[in-house]
Formats: sequence, C-alpha cells, structure tokens
Amino acid sequence: MAITDIREFSHLTEGDIEELGRELDRIRRDVEESRGAADARYVHNVIRAQRALEIGGRAILFGSRYRPAWIAGTAMLGLAKIVENMELGHNIVHGQWDWMNDPEIHSTTWEWDQTGPSSQWKRAHNYSHHTFTNVVGMDEDVQFGIIRMTRDVPWRPINLLQPVANVVLAAGFEWGIALHDWKITRAGEAARGQEHVRAVDRAFLRKATRQVVKDYVLFPAITGPAWRSTLTANATANLIRNVWAYAVIFCGHFPDGAEKFTVAEQERETRPEWYLRQMLGSANISGGRALDFLTGNLSFQIEHHLFPDLPSNRLREVSVRVRALCDEYDLPYTTGPLSRQYLLALRTVLKLSLPDRFLTATSDDAPETSSERRFGDGGAPRVDPATGRRVGLRSALRRLRGR
Repeated sequence: MAITDIREFSHLTEGDIEELGRELDRIRRDVEESRGAADARYVHNVIRAQRALEIGGRAILFGSRYRPAWIAGTAMLGLAKIVENMELGHNIVHGQWDWMNDPEIHSTTWEWDQTGPSSQWKRAHNYSHHTFTNVVGMDEDVQFGIIRMTRDVPWRPINLLQPVANVVLAAGFEWGIALHDWKITRAGEAARGQEHVRAVDRAFLRKATRQVVKDYVLFPAITGPAWRSTLTANATANLIRNVWAYAVIFCGHFPDGAEKFTVAEQERETRPEWYLRQMLGSANISGGRALDFLTGNLSFQIEHHLFPDLPSNRLREVSVRVRALCDEYDLPYTTGPLSRQYLLALRTVLKLSLPDRFLTATSDDAPETSSERRFGDGGAPRVDPATGRRVGLRSALRRLRGR
C-alpha cells in the first residue's frame, strides 16, 4: 500500500524533519523578502510577448488558405496558448503574483484561455491537490477519470480502456481538467444547497460556451473566406497546447519516484512532514531555460509543490537550495529528461490497465508506488562511520536497486 509512516519511509528522525522544515521556511522567507521590480518586469514582459504571439498568429491566419501562412499562424497561436496556459494562467491563478497588488494580474481576476473557469480550477487544484498531494482517497489528481495511476486504487474492468482513454485525455486535456474541476467544485458546494450547485453549473456552461464560440465560431468568422482553414488552425493550436500541458503534468506527477500516501499519514502530519510529502511526491524535468519557460517552470515541480505561490521565475534558484538539502539529508531528488519521465508515466498507464494478478511487484515495492515496508529495516536513520555522512532514503533506495 501507499506510505503509512513518512518518517520511517524517509529514514529521518523527528528532529531531522523539523530541521528540514526550518530550512525550507528559510528559503520561502528569502524569496518573499527579495521579490521586487525585476520579478514584476518578468511577468509583464511575458504577458506582452504572449499577446504579441497571439495577435501575430491570428493576423497571419487571415491568409490561412495558403499552407505557409496556416503553418506559421498555427505554430504562433499554439505557442501563445502554451505560454498563456502554463506560465501565465496556471501561475497567476496560483496567486504567485498577488503580492504586486495589480488588479489585472491577480488570482481573483485572471481568467485563462481554457474551457473551465479559473475559479473552479482554483478550488480543485490550489486547495484539493496542493493540500492533499498524492494522498490516495483525498487527492483526485492521483487518477484522472478512469486512468488508474497507482495499484493502491482497486482495479476495475473499465481500466482496460485506459490506454485509449489516455490518448483521448491528452488530445482534450483542457476538457478533462475542466470537467475534473467542475465535478470537485460541484461536490464541495452540494452541502450548501442546490442553488449553489446550479451556480457552479452555470459558471461552467458560460465559460465553456464562451471558449468554444471564441475559438470555433468568432475568430474563424472574422477571417472571412479563410474561415474553414482558420477553424482547423484553431483546433490544431488547442491540440498542441492540450498535449503539451498533459505531458508536463504527467511528467511532474507520475514517473517512478513520485510516491503516494495514505489518509492516516496525512491526517497526523506536521507542517515539516507536509513539506517532506511534497518533496517525495513530485518529480522534476531536467532541461534548459527554454523548457523551463514552456512548462511554466513546472519543470521544477518539486519546488512548485513546496512553494506553490512563489513566483515561477524564482524556482530555478530555489531548486539549487532544495537539491542541496536533499544531498544533506540523503533524500532522493527525482528528476530526468522529459522523454524519460513521460515514458515512465506511460508505462504505469499501460501496466495498471491490467488486473493486479498480472503484475509482479506489490504496492509496497512497485516503481509507481511503494511504502516503508519495502525496506524491512524499520527506516532507521544512521551515520556512516567512515565518512560521517547521514545514510538515509536515497542510500536505502540505491541498495534496493543493487539487489
């Protein structure tokens, strides 16, 4: 099953975890106290660049009956949608730029270029996912619809379809996210009465309708005789954005090493243990600055889960300090190229479509989920007498791989 004792699993003492928490609090304070004009310039420059890309792409699509114009316009529009979705929408709605007190760039006012309302995404993602990250039974993001991503979730016959469902999810990711958030928000409002549920439904329908009309009716119609080719360009740009966002999210949450946790563990955790759960339940994507930007700096998923409301442009510098802490406490720092991280996540999608009787590893010792039981050593932290260095989880995992 998933991790039931994070202290034992991590091979850290209570004092170790408390000190780790203090170090992470210090990182947060340092960034918060140093936010300023350079950060504000960054987000304003990104907004200007994104809008220029979108306006330029839509202008070129007036000539979309000609193949070169269709390709150029579609590429620019697809890139604009990626930047708006990943580096702007996701991060602004997380509250990363609320400290500027700019009413146009604020989590309460920004509405992103995506099917679902940002308010419903905030409810489902900012609260449910980031509070209960990878807690089986609490974090709805542990599985997307019928896609089973850990054997801690019981197998159902419908899981046989998840290789196909995975392709559908990738192509229509904005709809998958929108419906996912709508369902969670709706369930949360049910206790307040039917009128609140109807308000959630109306908000969802308004936003979805507006988005569909904008992309598939209004903008194609504006281009006149080129409406049909503009329609296909808009659909392709949305497909590009959807597949990219899907890949980034899966790479940050479902490769090997992104651990799962039980409700009992989460219910008794301290704030430092919450930090530790974020570190052990997330995975990074290694790459250059261009990749970081196109992922909305979610290539630093570990750092984002630790500090979801810190500005995305600061996560690279934060990652240096977090990685140093992992070295100090002998904790794994799960990272790898995008291709590798995605293939590991895809392997889990395909593998867990099958009933458990066809799987060899147990939920205590599987690539996609494990527990403290896999070690059989009580999770006792120790110090190497030869080097004086802490011997913890990372070394324990290395020993298991060596066997």
